Amino acid sequence: MASRSSLSSMGGFTLLEIMVALAVFATLAAAVLSASQYAVKQRNAVETRLFAAWLADNRLNELRLQSGLAAGQQQQVVSMDQRDWVLQQHISATRNLRLLQVDIQVSPANSAHALYRASGWIPASHE
Repeated sequence: MASRSSLSSMGGFTLLEIMVALAVFATLAAAVLSASQYAVKQRNAVETRLFAAWLADNRLNELRLQSGLAAGQQQQVVSMDQRDWVLQQHISATRNLRLLQVDIQVSPANSAHALYRASGWIPASHE
């Protein structure tokens, strides 16, 4: 039969030390999980805004290639990245008769909130 002094000199961790270590590990794991969820959410938001910017820039460049554009508003639904997007464009006259101002805003099809807005100028008519 071993005496109490020989058992305590064997080394190892006590139950209290193991519980403290588990509590520290659980706290760190919860913090890492929370931070990773935030990073994934931010990544999705940045990706969505990037697609909206691409769509607006593409539409602006398409308008630059068209001739005979008139002032007015137009709305269209475009599919990109397996999602539908609503592009609203507003073409208006400027002080310079050779230029038209174009304002484009892009939003997801299921939201009225615009994710991206772009403005540019295009020739009023191609000569």
